[in-house]
Amino acid sequence: MKNIVASHRGMRERLRSRMGLLLSTLLLASCAMGPDYIRPHVETSEKFRMAQTEGQSIANLSWWELLHDNQLQQLIRLALAQNKDLKQAVASVEELEARLATARMDFLPKMDANANAPAFGTLGGFKFPGFPTPYSYFGQATLNWEIDIWGRIRRSNEAALADLMAREENRRAVVLTLVSSVAQAYFDLLQFDMQMGIARNALHSWEESVALARAQLRGGVISRLDLDQFEAERANAATRVAELQRLTAQKENELSVLVGRNPVSIERGRSLTEQLLAPEVPAGLPSELLQRRPDILQAEQTLAAATARIGAAKAARFPKLNITGFLGVASPALSNLLLSGSEFGVGGLGLAVPLINAQALGMEQRAVEAQARQMLAQYEQTILLAFREVEDALIAVSTANEQRKAQEQQVNALRSALHIADLRYKGGITSYVDVLLAKRNLFDAEFALTATRRLHLISVVQLYKALGGGWTPV
Repeated sequence: MKNIVASHRGMRERLRSRMGLLLSTLLLASCAMGPDYIRPHVETSEKFRMAQTEGQSIANLSWWELLHDNQLQQLIRLALAQNKDLKQAVASVEELEARLATARMDFLPKMDANANAPAFGTLGGFKFPGFPTPYSYFGQATLNWEIDIWGRIRRSNEAALADLMAREENRRAVVLTLVSSVAQAYFDLLQFDMQMGIARNALHSWEESVALARAQLRGGVISRLDLDQFEAERANAATRVAELQRLTAQKENELSVLVGRNPVSIERGRSLTEQLLAPEVPAGLPSELLQRRPDILQAEQTLAAATARIGAAKAARFPKLNITGFLGVASPALSNLLLSGSEFGVGGLGLAVPLINAQALGMEQRAVEAQARQMLAQYEQTILLAFREVEDALIAVSTANEQRKAQEQQVNALRSALHIADLRYKGGITSYVDVLLAKRNLFDAEFALTATRRLHLISVVQLYKALGGGWTPV
């Protein structure tokens, strides 16, 4: 028995030695076909066109250093933990990690083992010892190892790794979009809250004016036309209140879904006017955008994967060399399975050359090359759109701040005008029409000012997002 085991062991050692020598020789002579990925050159200016200030980019800040409202921070952390789109993105990264591990296994030999036992007896058949048949007891292990001469497996692994990196950047993009969406929806709610207060104050004021006008109509002081105008303004304020109630509920529902919950009421922290965001924010260098924005990095990794697949498709058109072999024991009788003479084994090389499908493989290579050109155009387009978003956000921050200052002056002037008109009316100098117009103008101006304050806050968030800001959760 010891001689049998030693004989099997010697056979395996000789087979391993020969395969190792052959593999080393082939790998030294092999090369990876197709182009190596090189990042395309992109022209960038020294500074952003609409940048007003120089300094370190606000994208280097973490979101909790930019957004100081504690309630907003709590909503963001909740969204990062429970949002369903983000969970899907995380799971997709885990999927690609597993697929990359599977692709790496192609470098290793594939081994299978099988055994046979005619337990229910035989009616005849071949009974030669040392030869596996369905009529004999046997156990064997088979080996198949593709030698990556042309780099097909290496290029496939490069593509799998690039796919994984692209999916990881997609996850970062989902995080970036999620946090900015939560912030914007929260600021929308604060705008609706402030506008609701304005609309309700206006409605209360117009209800008092309508009640006074009805008394004056009965006394013959004013005409029916004046009362109709007051009624119309009261109805306009009531319409705004109902509209804002609808918008507030819908925005709360939207924000609830973002944080991974069924629609609920959303608590507020600081009011719209108490939010602390810098009116001027430095954007940093344009070249930093290529290293920070996840959509640009995702497009680049997709291009890298497409480039690697060109090599894999090209290598598939060349012969495949495999090391094959099997080793085992076989005997018609179970008692003789481990005796001398029952062992069998063979090892050799296999060569597969595409013939009939050679043209199809050539067309596949052309298709992959065309796909790489598509990815290059997509990468360049993504960069263009990224620079546009930054420039749009920069001009929005600058103009929204100036617009807010001008509208604040307008509101102050209209409040003064309403006060003067009311004094003139009470003094009998003018009609109530002047008061009506002053109220209407102030109401519209206050609404517009609230929207501009919200626009400035959202513009800063959009700039932070456009720069690929640090949305890393804490």
